Amino acid sequence: MYFVSFILKNLTRRPVRTVLTVLGLAVTVGSMIAFLAISHNVNASAEQAVQGFDLQVMQSGKSSGLNSDFSEALVERARKLPGVAQVAEGIADMADMRRSSGAVDSVLILGWKVDNFGFENMKILDGRKFGPDERHVVLLGSMLAQNLNRKVGDQLVLGGDTDHPYEVIGIYDSPLIFERGAAVVPFKDAQEITGRKGRVTGFSIRVQKTSADNPDEVETVRKEVEALRDPEDPTVRLTAQSPDTFVKSLQQLKLLRAVAWLVSVIALAIGIISMLNTMAMSVLERTQEIGILRAVGWPPMRVILMVLGEAVLLSLAAAAGGTAIAAVGLQGLTLAPKVNGFIEPHIHWSVVLLGMGITVMIGLLGGAYPAYRASRLLPTEAIRHD
Repeated sequence: MYFVSFILKNLTRRPVRTVLTVLGLAVTVGSMIAFLAISHNVNASAEQAVQGFDLQVMQSGKSSGLNSDFSEALVERARKLPGVAQVAEGIADMADMRRSSGAVDSVLILGWKVDNFGFENMKILDGRKFGPDERHVVLLGSMLAQNLNRKVGDQLVLGGDTDHPYEVIGIYDSPLIFERGAAVVPFKDAQEITGRKGRVTGFSIRVQKTSADNPDEVETVRKEVEALRDPEDPTVRLTAQSPDTFVKSLQQLKLLRAVAWLVSVIALAIGIISMLNTMAMSVLERTQEIGILRAVGWPPMRVILMVLGEAVLLSLAAAAGGTAIAAVGLQGLTLAPKVNGFIEPHIHWSVVLLGMGITVMIGLLGGAYPAYRASRLLPTEAIRHD
């Protein structure tokens, strides 16, 4: 207990330098935690979005469903394959949405039929869903409705067609962040808005299974789907993936994860240099003090533990401050309409623990060399130091 209080006293003796060091590290750590949180939340949302079915099908060689494009006839052929229980096709793309003020926003458009699997997790907050034959109607996600300040009964212009405005017939909530920031329209309307008449961007399959733990039936359907060909465009190939494999293959998520870890590496390097500078200056200023401690019997290991303890305490304070900065930053970021509906503001506990672990590593690595130098000081040399 005395040793810990001694370390704390050393830090509080130089409050300005301690506070500046903690603030500098906190900003660095905060940016790292924010990027890691965004990556984690987007990945978790994508994983949740593909649950509830066995295979996700899109055009082979495409980075995501947004740029996948193939004939609707392939969906009908897949629906007739043996072993296929249900098929839900859809359109997913970005489209222009015009506000009453004349401003144009780019929003995610989801084109679904009334039996799409996505409706199973959707909760209608106000209004209703569209029927099988309805056209030029739209459901707004809760975040999108809030951003646009729209309610049931209002009209919107989608895709630039001012002659056929869309009536808002429902506001919905969804456990998926990107769906809360999207607009759901009837499938045929989505084809017109995106210029994909007779086309789809992808479809999901539920397989008829005799047992829940038999993957062979799903694998058989997967091979049959990938063997399908469009007579009018034989160059088109389909890829059918399990939900987990599909999420891992998305290029946007791979890029986001890479950026998050790149920022983490940069933060680690900056933090180590900052901590190294702070602890080296601290050891240099306390050379005589360390010499006296060595003279009264402190072994080299105790000196090392003292310096590393100070570095770790600084790191833990920076981790707490960085987490707070990241939380406030993410909350502020979600206030921007351009990203609201695509970013979850919360920080998962695993991200916090990871950020704290990296920050403690910064303290240990940044304080290692100054601690070693301090432990090598001879009492006679240290006491003579000016």
